[in-house]
Amino acid sequence: MRAGRARPLRAADMKKDVRILLVGEPRVGKTSLIMSLVSEEFPEEVPPRAEEITIPADVTPERVPTHIVDYSEAEQSDEQLHQEISQANVICIVYAVNNKHSIDKVTSRWIPLINERTDKDSRLPLILVGNKSDLVEYSSMETILPIMNQYTEIETCVECSAKNLKNISELFYYAQKAVLHPTGPLYCPEEKEMKPACIKALTRIFKISDQDNDGTLNDAELNFFQRICFNTPLAPQALEDVKNVVRKHISDGVADSGLTLKGFLFLHTLFIQRGRHETTWTVLRRFGYDDDLDLTPEYLFPLLKIPPDCTTELNHHAYLFLQSTFDKHDLDRDCALSPDELKDLFKVFPYIPWGPDVNNTVCTNERGWITYQGFLSQWTLTTYLDVQRCLEYLGYLGYSILTEQESQASAITVTRDKKIDLQKKQTQRNVFRCNVIGVKNCGKSGVLQALLGRNLSRQKKIRDDHKSYYAINTVYVYGQEKYLLLHDISESEFLTEAEIICDVVCLVYDVSNPKSFEYCARIFKQHFMDSRIPCLIIAAKSDLHEVKQEYSISPADFCRKHKMPPPQAFTCNTADAPSKDIFVKLTTMAMYPHARLRCMCTCNRCTFCICQNFLNSDLLQSVKNKIFTAVLNRLRARVAEWGAMLLADDEGSITHQVHAVHSVEDSIFMESSHGPLFLEARHVTQADLKSSTFWLRASFGATVFAVLGFAMYKALLKQR
Repeated sequence: MRAGRARPLRAADMKKDVRILLVGEPRVGKTSLIMSLVSEEFPEEVPPRAEEITIPADVTPERVPTHIVDYSEAEQSDEQLHQEISQANVICIVYAVNNKHSIDKVTSRWIPLINERTDKDSRLPLILVGNKSDLVEYSSMETILPIMNQYTEIETCVECSAKNLKNISELFYYAQKAVLHPTGPLYCPEEKEMKPACIKALTRIFKISDQDNDGTLNDAELNFFQRICFNTPLAPQALEDVKNVVRKHISDGVADSGLTLKGFLFLHTLFIQRGRHETTWTVLRRFGYDDDLDLTPEYLFPLLKIPPDCTTELNHHAYLFLQSTFDKHDLDRDCALSPDELKDLFKVFPYIPWGPDVNNTVCTNERGWITYQGFLSQWTLTTYLDVQRCLEYLGYLGYSILTEQESQASAITVTRDKKIDLQKKQTQRNVFRCNVIGVKNCGKSGVLQALLGRNLSRQKKIRDDHKSYYAINTVYVYGQEKYLLLHDISESEFLTEAEIICDVVCLVYDVSNPKSFEYCARIFKQHFMDSRIPCLIIAAKSDLHEVKQEYSISPADFCRKHKMPPPQAFTCNTADAPSKDIFVKLTTMAMYPHARLRCMCTCNRCTFCICQNFLNSDLLQSVKNKIFTAVLNRLRARVAEWGAMLLADDEGSITHQVHAVHSVEDSIFMESSHGPLFLEARHVTQADLKSSTFWLRASFGATVFAVLGFAMYKALLKQR
């Protein structure tokens, strides 16, 4: 990291413009300084007061529009002076180096007057300007230095000459710099050290940049830091020079050839002390800080448009970033974050974002530590429920900086409207929300914790104040990994609109409570009977004695009447982790809400499951592909034979026959894509294979077999 020329700051990181006010005693040369800057020559005639000058952004070093305002005691009132002070971003107090009276007025009049008009916590930066240096052969700095030490709001002192054009442009550059790169928030001159807020911000930047979390910035990390902040890498020799400077001043600034936090902070202190605080400001603003050393709202909450009926999910790049973040802090490599490791991760946050309820929302290991899968699940949950909070958290972790993206919004995928999913009968979503509804103590909490693999004995250890109304985990549906988010809906007479919005509904009743099912039936009729949201009824606590429900019809008849899957028996009172079959079913229903699944079985024993497995088996697909390849090769050989035989025929006749053969090829290809064909080919003899009529018989037989097989499959499905 070098204090070289910094990359131009983005407009969003800087003030829109800079307003410089020049004050001082009469005849010290305020107006001459302004006119010499504009005309680049000393004016022969000087008016009492110069008009306001605006310097365009493209001609200023910092690329910011600059307004220069003159003050004339003869032409302006005290009220106008006070107004100008309140509008200024920086004030230049001009004195004449050959006039001791004007120097005395700096402390007796001007600084007290300016401080009276500004807040103590937000003092305006001041520049002391010693004009007319061409009239003396000595410097006024010996007189000015005690004043600078007394008033911390004084940024610097510049001696110049309007007549000789000495340090004129430098004067206004320092004034502009005092606004864009103020020293006040960074450094305390009395203590000769950086302020706590600056140290805190730079410490966060160091921890983000320390990508392997070993407590030092190695050469690769320093080069990455240099490139993202200053848009230029460091040569190996330059890196060594930086480390040597640190080694020379502090003993523990470099460790194992890497820059430690102490060394990192020392370098920035050195930059500020040498007047290169723009280097530190460039780093701070690149990592999202404003002039008050707070992270800007633009950095933490980038614009993200979310249309109605759309959800938010993390994309692949975001999961890769979170995976690297987890690995960075999982120091013992046990695929879980201990309390100390989690605390270390959150050191870049201004507060601890996760409470104790998170441990009962996602998967943990036997010691109650959040696992890798639980870590990703919690981020998925936050993204789905509160995407702005997710953007904020990713900002604290430095997502946009480490991934070199414009903002954290690049980590978010906004799904398409759910209505489109229903129309197309397919979805691109990876996160599905299931609202779990039932009376109190019916077993909803057990369902939520069962998704996390916890049986009843583990659930009893959960403290009441650590309980969560959410649970999220991955579920595999047809080989695809999806997230199922369960939300425990509190019992109430009527559900709110927010409590109805979901992808699937899980209605839970207690088989041992005769009054339990009535609530499920009532809620279903009120809110979901006429909706397109699929529902599944869970018969919880199935290990207990089942009693008759006090309702007009039984739960099974209720499901049959409303064309729902039958009630699913469930219990979490098991020796091992509870079964996850119901969660696969819920996720499947959420993914395919248009499908009326008569059979929700996953037993792999019933006729439905056997047919499904047979049709999807690798063996059947392999046989189909091999037979299809053999048929296609045989047809192509036959085309070649027919072509040779018909060379003497009319060209138009040949073309017609070849086209016909290709039509047969296309027909066979289309038929083979609809099911396992040509199974009877396994029973034919070698003589049949040589017969030219065999292929017509095989094609016809395969078609009949496919139609009959599909009809039988539909009949079995309807029967279930």
